[in-house]
Amino acid sequence: MSFFIAFYYFAKGCVAAGMEEKQLKKTRFLVQAAVIAAIYVVLTLVFAPISYGETLIEFRISEMLTVLPFYTPAAIPGLFIGVLISNLFSPVGAIDVVLGSLATLIAALLSYKMPKKALVPLPPVVINGLVIGGMLHYVYHFPLAISILSVTAGQAVVCYGLGTVLMLALDKYRKYLFPERR
Repeated sequence: MSFFIAFYYFAKGCVAAGMEEKQLKKTRFLVQAAVIAAIYVVLTLVFAPISYGETLIEFRISEMLTVLPFYTPAAIPGLFIGVLISNLFSPVGAIDVVLGSLATLIAALLSYKMPKKALVPLPPVVINGLVIGGMLHYVYHFPLAISILSVTAGQAVVCYGLGTVLMLALDKYRKYLFPERR
């Protein structure tokens, strides 16, 4: 949170110093995407024992960040890159890098388009439940229905539980952190 607040004051200073608004928006977008990707990777690796679905239990704490497209479009590439880097460490291998990253990209795009705040966590829950559940079935030969239900349940807990808490916290600082949001 403090990084985003510091960036707000940095950006304010840049405008005062004559930096063009268009250039400032591009810089803000890149910085936000990079920070989101970095936070995603750190959270995934710190909680690695529960982040990767080697068992039927997967609670990727970093998935709470999938609510961020509601606040900034920079979260879309940020989440995609964060998942791509995190999945390079996945025991599942290249299939997780490709499918996990694409599932997150699609979910982030859909979350960005959600008309109501309460629906923002739904795309990552459904898409990751189906894609990652199917992938775990293919790789580990877990029963398909159980794989999908298990991943969906873990996603629901993280995205709706922790994601909602994150959204409540972000709402307090929204005008400083995400001034360009629709």
